Amino acid sequence: IDPDINARVRAMDMVLADDPVPGIQEVVPTYRSLLVIYDPLSTGPDRLAQALETRRARLAEMTLPDPETIEIPVCYGGAFGPDMAHVADVHGLTEEAVVGLHTGTVYRIYMIGFTPGFPFLGGLVETLHTPRLETPRMRVPAGSVGIANDQTGIYPVASPGGWQLIGKTPLKLFSPEHADPFIYKVGDRMKFKPISVEDYER
Repeated sequence: IDPDINARVRAMDMVLADDPVPGIQEVVPTYRSLLVIYDPLSTGPDRLAQALETRRARLAEMTLPDPETIEIPVCYGGAFGPDMAHVADVHGLTEEAVVGLHTGTVYRIYMIGFTPGFPFLGGLVETLHTPRLETPRMRVPAGSVGIANDQTGIYPVASPGGWQLIGKTPLKLFSPEHADPFIYKVGDRMKFKPISVEDYER
C-alpha cells in the first residue's frame, strides 16, 4: 500500500481514458496494478502490450485531480459493531480509544471493488491493525465499517465478509439508480465521524 505507486496506477488509468486503446473494454485501478479487460476478438496480448507501453510514456503529463474529503458518520460498537470489543481487547484499548484512533485519521481511497462501491482505505494506524475473522460471516449488513489487517473499509451492500466490524454508517453508499452511483471515487479522502444511536436512526 504505497501512495506513489497508487498515483502511477491512477495516472495510467487517466492516460487510457484520454487515449483509449482499441479492444479494451474496461480498466480497473487497484492498489498497485491496473486490470485491463479486453476483447480477444479485437486485439491480442502482444498488440495490447505495445499500445500500453506507448501510452505509459505519457504518465508524466498527467495531473491527478485534487481529492475531495468525504465525511462518513458512523455509530460505533454495540449492535452496529459486533467486533468492537474484540478489537479493543486485542490491542489493550478501551472501545472509546478505538473510536478515537479510527476517527483520528484521514484515509486515502486506494481502490474500489470486491462489491459495488467498497472503498479500500489505506492509512489505518498500526495500533488498530487486526487480522480478519478466521471464519467469514455469510452476511455483513450494508453500511458496516470494518478492519482487516492494515486496512479499513465499508460494506456498501450486504454481502459475505471477514472483516472485523466496529461500526455502521446510515449513509447509502451505492445507488445504482443514479448516473453516478457512488459518493466517492478512487483518490478521494475519507474521514469518519462518530455519531450516537439517536443520530443514526434519525
